[in-house]
Amino acid sequence: MNRREFLQVLAAASASGLALDSREALAGKAPAHYYDMPAFGNVSLMHMTDCHAQLKPIWFREPNVNLGVAGAVGRAPHLVGEHLLKAFNVKPGSMDAHAFTYLNFEAAARTYGKVGGFAHLKTLVDKVRATRPGSLLMDGGDTWQGSATALWTNAQDMVDACIALGVNVMTPHWEMTYGAARVQEIVNGDFKKAGVDFVAQNVVTNDFGDQVFQPYVMKVINGVQVAIIGQAFPYTPIANPRWMVPDWSFGIRDENMQKFVDEARAKGAQVVVVLSHNGMDVDLKMAGRVTGIDAIFGGHTHDGVPQPIEVKNAGGVTLVTNAGSNGKFLGVMDFDVKGGKIRGWKYRLLPVFSNLLAADPKMEALINTIRKPFEARLSEKLAVSEDLLYRRGNFNGTYDQMICDALMKVKGADAAFSPGFRWGTSLLPGDVITMEQLMDQVAITYPQTSLTNMKGEQIKTIMEDVCDNLFNADPYYQQGGDMVRVGGIQYSVTPNATIGNRIGDMTLRGKAVDPNKTYKVAGWAPVAEGAKGTPIWEVVAEYLRDVKVVKQVKLNQPKVIGMGNNPGMVL
Repeated sequence: MNRREFLQVLAAASASGLALDSREALAGKAPAHYYDMPAFGNVSLMHMTDCHAQLKPIWFREPNVNLGVAGAVGRAPHLVGEHLLKAFNVKPGSMDAHAFTYLNFEAAARTYGKVGGFAHLKTLVDKVRATRPGSLLMDGGDTWQGSATALWTNAQDMVDACIALGVNVMTPHWEMTYGAARVQEIVNGDFKKAGVDFVAQNVVTNDFGDQVFQPYVMKVINGVQVAIIGQAFPYTPIANPRWMVPDWSFGIRDENMQKFVDEARAKGAQVVVVLSHNGMDVDLKMAGRVTGIDAIFGGHTHDGVPQPIEVKNAGGVTLVTNAGSNGKFLGVMDFDVKGGKIRGWKYRLLPVFSNLLAADPKMEALINTIRKPFEARLSEKLAVSEDLLYRRGNFNGTYDQMICDALMKVKGADAAFSPGFRWGTSLLPGDVITMEQLMDQVAITYPQTSLTNMKGEQIKTIMEDVCDNLFNADPYYQQGGDMVRVGGIQYSVTPNATIGNRIGDMTLRGKAVDPNKTYKVAGWAPVAEGAKGTPIWEVVAEYLRDVKVVKQVKLNQPKVIGMGNNPGMVL
């Protein structure tokens, strides 16, 4: 960037209300002491989660809709925008405000640059370790899925990258969509050889209930016994194809969790933490029910929460954290352990600004080696976007809308359903949509598309079921993800209503959806075994090559009823 361009961007940043620390960011420098973290105590744990196979720096827009219902109203993680800044005392217009919210996203993104990237994350991990001997790096899962190279290498790219990053302990979710045999091959092969522990107390065999993986691991950090218990995503066989893990049962399993916490304590653990992929609302409930857990390091819901939530239970207090997604954050928890007990703690969720952290040369070389055979496919130009394309949000995102538009046009459908996946990177106006960026949204092992005749009543039933997964008042009945993205059909939603009564006012092309009329509905990502159909990336690529320029994407947001003052929504 030359001086003139620098001043132009700085002026745009100032006009958007960004703080003066943007000057340092534009110059490629971190504001003074931004990544300085004086060591505290004698036990340090680092936490990353939900990177979704993003090895390179990316754009990622946080949601402007993350609704909480029942007891979750007005508390983290269901705070967006200025509500989140106020709750955690984050300076408006600052680098942290950009990292944790959607506010002024385009201007802030152009100012502060991309986030994440394993080469930059490696530099930060090593920086933390340099001041904290013996610290461990925990991976909360959703690591092997979410990119073209992860799909095309059968997850090997991420396995190799995580070993190089220095991951010590991991728990899973989307990893299971490579199938049980592949997961076991990695756990008993690459990971065992590298000394990476794969833990999941809640995954047992269907026949006799035997543990499939070790439930927890004991580590000694500076003379302190630390137990790390794994909690895989409880609803894996429901949210993802059951046939991929036919012999394994998942679930939350509070009783088992309590048993393993007590067992670890009996073995001398002075610190007991859970590496979880429950989702933050589930973690908050678990923290109130299971005693003896010092901290839960959570994932799955992609919530970047600046500070832990303290949950009281019968045995004391449990800290609950969630560390965002896409390699965008690194959580660092320090415990001061004396006399066998935790006497104090400090935590920081560090945004990974790739402009401000030098790329680790060895990790960068590894990433280049991984990508080299695929560069031509990855870099194929499909179209240019004049709009901001993003996914994350309870009801819809412009990238999801584009996928729905593509399904309807290419498949000749009246309406379309696209899964409410929370993973997927963002694109700024003017960016080229390459095959790589498309695959960031759709790279799964069951990508088949479909065109199905459905009656209006069936369409409503599907929407009601998914909506209950999102807004059930009991977190233990929430199965993760966001609302199914709907193309063609406009509707209203009342999150506080009961199941079967949340979806209303359904119209298609200005006419009410007839419960008894048959409509053509396109979709993708079937969980049934043996499903056939054109992969979703081929369908969307065909659409993009045809339109050439994506512009004025009309976001099909529902009318939200009864949530006017909810701090988890800004529309």
